[in-house]
Formats: sequence, structure tokens, C-alpha cells
Amino acid sequence: MLLTFGSIGSCISTLNLHHQAQTGMSLRQAAVRASRARFASHFPWTTSPAIIGAPMRVMSGPQLALEISKAGGLGFIGPGAKPEDTSNDLATVRELLRNSSPKALPSAFPSDHLPVGVGFQLWNGDLESAVEAVREHKPCAAWLFAPHRGQEELEEWTVQIREAYPGIQVWIQIGTVQESIQAAMSDHRPAALVIQGAEAGGHGRATDGLGLMALFPEISDQVQNFEMAIFAAGGIADGRGVVAALSLGATGAVMGTRFLAATEARISKGYQQEVVRATDGARCTTRTMLYNQLRGTMGWPEQYSPRGIVNQSFHDHQAGVDFEELKKRHDEAIKSGDKGWGPEGRLATYAGAAVGLIHDVQDAGVIVRRVQSEANEIMADFARNTM
Repeated sequence: MLLTFGSIGSCISTLNLHHQAQTGMSLRQAAVRASRARFASHFPWTTSPAIIGAPMRVMSGPQLALEISKAGGLGFIGPGAKPEDTSNDLATVRELLRNSSPKALPSAFPSDHLPVGVGFQLWNGDLESAVEAVREHKPCAAWLFAPHRGQEELEEWTVQIREAYPGIQVWIQIGTVQESIQAAMSDHRPAALVIQGAEAGGHGRATDGLGLMALFPEISDQVQNFEMAIFAAGGIADGRGVVAALSLGATGAVMGTRFLAATEARISKGYQQEVVRATDGARCTTRTMLYNQLRGTMGWPEQYSPRGIVNQSFHDHQAGVDFEELKKRHDEAIKSGDKGWGPEGRLATYAGAAVGLIHDVQDAGVIVRRVQSEANEIMADFARNTM
């Protein structure tokens, strides 16, 4: 069974960290090592460095999440279009496991809970159905994001999800130092923080986001004594990004956009090919509410805005075309299938600034192993050249 972080454990861990610091390891390094050891203990099938598949709404389905976990990562299922989709997706994971040969699964996969996590988008989520899905299927982790009522709402979800399955690890996605402090000081502290930099695709901080290189270490310094895992998200698409995240003190690295180009992603072919085609993320992606408005996706808390690949809808908007005409052209593009995406397309293509690092579509397991291999090779080279 997975363990939760309690106050007694926190005190013991803090004493251990101080002892390690006195023996020559800095407090920060000790905290990082302890965090990675706890992660490996809670998720024993994972391999190093830890690769996390982000819970992208709809597109991170059961096949993608499970294949990431089978390859030694930790895959998350994203929120569905309807509340009941979460339970259905978790049931699909259970069925996939049941139909798999034992030889095809890691020997360390758990038997009493699922080796995948699940993401919940709080502002429009249904807590009752989320709790029931967790109680019935027992995913190993729950990733909470985008509350309307801030820390108060995060705590409500945390308490009820933990009551539904006490062994679950609760992760909270944040994008500011203030959010990290609130989470760390909470009586219902999460097991992990996912620190999302401004480079990330999908919905992130609208006006107060910061690049991961500056944001992550400041948050790490603020929370290092609170026994939480901290994961880096945003702009990571290959082994180089993973090594950078580890150097900042991350427990592991989260990839979202890279897994849009996985064969198991629940994504339209035109969307996926545009992720592969796009280059120069600083120019070809932007944060804008335009595509939410065109899609009729309203209600997001005002502090969030999505990053996506710009296309003809955005260019026309910049040129002053009125919204009614943009909406008409957008809705016509929906009827064109995969042609609705691309530079001349008009459909939303939410993706991160690292799109220029993605050049092919691969199986999720291949992506995990390739990225880990790249990262380990870089770190081994560092070790050789510093001896």
C-alpha cells in the first residue's frame, strides 16, 4: 500500500535531512535525494530518471497512461469531456491489465491499486463522481489543478479523495511561489507539487507565469523542509530538458506536449501532425483565450490562459476580423476533418513552447525509454568530465 505523508514522518525526515547535511551533503541535496527515494518507494515500477505523463484533458487516455507506466514512467489519465469519463477510463486500464500477459507488465506493478494516476480539473469538475471513481478503481495518484476557490477548494478535494482511498498520492499543480507556500502550509499538504513553467502548453498562468528556470528553484527553496516531491513541468521534451529539471532539484520531469506525439494519444491525426510540424515555439505558440472562445469553452478562472500553436484564426483575429466571422470560419473548419489544423487551419492546437523539439510520432514506451537514455547519457558524460 502507498504511504501518505504525516506530521510525525515529516519531523523524522527533517531530522534525517539535518543529519545528512552535517555529514557533508547540503540540506537541499539531501531533500532532493530523499524525495527521489520516496518516489521510487511509492511507485516501485518506475525507473530513473522519473518521467511523468501529464494528464492532458481527453488526450491522455487509458492506453497512453498505461504504456507510460509500463515503460518505467508514471502515466496520468486526463479529465474527460464528461464526469463519468474518468471512471470509464480507469475501468479501461483495469481491463487492459487483465488482458495483458504477465510477462508484458513490470513485475513491480501493484495488485491492489492501478499503476496510473488521474487528473482532475477542479473549476468544472464533479467532486462526487471523482470520489466515486477513486474509491472504485484506486488509481495510485490524483493530480489536482485549476480550482475556482484556490487553496480552500484544493483542500476539499484532497480530504475527500484521501478518504475514498487512503493510499492515494495527491499531487497539486501550481505556477507561482505563493501557491507553493499555501500548499506547503496546509493541514492537508499534498504529497507532491507539480511546478508548471510558462513554457507549458494548455492552461497555465495568464499574467503572472514565469519560466521554469527561475520559478522552480525559488519554489524548491521555499518548500524543501516540507517533505513534498516536486516535479518540473513546462518545455521539457527530451533528455536535455530532463537533466535540466533534475539539476534544478526536481524529483522528476513532466512531459505533456511530447506525448501528444505518441501513437497512443487520444488525438486527431491533424492535430498530432501539427505538433510534429511546428517549429520555433517562441513564435509559433502563444497564450490567448481566442480558441477557448471559438470552442465555447468558458468558465476558466481568470488567472489561467492556454498556450497553443497559432494558425489562421489567430492571424485573422490580429488583423481585426470580428468574432462572429471568426466563429463562422472556425465552425466550417471543424467539418473539414484533419485539414482543420495546420498553419492555414483554424482549430485549437493546444501545445507547449517545446514543439520545435518534437520531430516524430513514437510509441509512448519508446519515448519514455529514449528520453531516459538521453538523460542518463548526459549525466554519465558530466560525471566522466568532472572526475
